[in-house]
Amino acid sequence: MIVYIDMDDVLCDFSGASKRELERNPSIKFPQSQYGFFANLSPLIGAVNALLASEQYEPYILTAPSVKNPLCYTEKRVWVGNHLGMEMVNRLIISPNKSLLKGEFLIDDNITGRCQSEFEGELLHFGSNKYPDWNAVRAYFQV
Repeated sequence: MIVYIDMDDVLCDFSGASKRELERNPSIKFPQSQYGFFANLSPLIGAVNALLASEQYEPYILTAPSVKNPLCYTEKRVWVGNHLGMEMVNRLIISPNKSLLKGEFLIDDNITGRCQSEFEGELLHFGSNKYPDWNAVRAYFQV
């Protein structure tokens, strides 16, 4: 069973980092455009353990690129290597259209914007009432 997992606000704290950067420097329009932004994001509570502990599904990271930061491709790869290891680096997919991939599940904090609604499998809306955190996702998969 193939499960795709988004990075920003699913595996790592994109919104928190963005908010902190805007507080430090309100003149920045796009905090994610800064060098090092993606590489230095903090993992969300329970994300790393949930991803690495799965034996019931084959996890892949499916993240969209930030066109505001051309370095995001490299920085996202660095983040995955630092927090999840080289095995997950080999399972990192960066695509602006998440419906292009075949699989059973997509775990994403957004249900639109990157063609999530057209994904052929089941979309688990991370951060929603049904899947507010990684404990709820793990319970769903009975990991």
